[in-house]
Amino acid sequence: MKVVLALGSNLGSRFQTLQGAVDTLFDAPGLEFVAVSPVYETDPVGGPGGQKPYLNAVLIADSSLDPYTLLERAQSVENAFGRVRQERWGARTLDVDLIVVGDTVSDDPTLTLPHPRVHERAFVLVPWSKADPDGEVPGHGPIATLLAGLDTQGVWLRDDLRLQRPE
Repeated sequence: MKVVLALGSNLGSRFQTLQGAVDTLFDAPGLEFVAVSPVYETDPVGGPGGQKPYLNAVLIADSSLDPYTLLERAQSVENAFGRVRQERWGARTLDVDLIVVGDTVSDDPTLTLPHPRVHERAFVLVPWSKADPDGEVPGHGPIATLLAGLDTQGVWLRDDLRLQRPE
């Protein structure tokens, strides 16, 4: 099934961390690389003031894993790159979010799918639209339609940074 993962980092070596996350996510079986978006620099959304800008990208993969196993893998990769969860929407070395897992819709407090608020987050939808122009958020519609209603100021393409497919 198709899986959409969003990557973000605003602490440390942001680009190297994103590339390391791409490589590490695909180290174990169960995820097959399909596409990666361009890298975008984005203003922080929510959380405490004074945060540095983020680098964001979106990965598209095919997976045979169930959503909870995918969540465990994402959190394991975050931990491997020094993710510390101190405050909601605070600065982080790495954020790996499951955005969409097939057509799964879940309100489970452990794993809500599609990811809550993704339909209103330009920092996810802009890169996703480049990696998967026909993508859709279950229950919300095509990402192109969702993007048309959003302010995309604060989301800048970084032509100088390109994530490589996993080795």
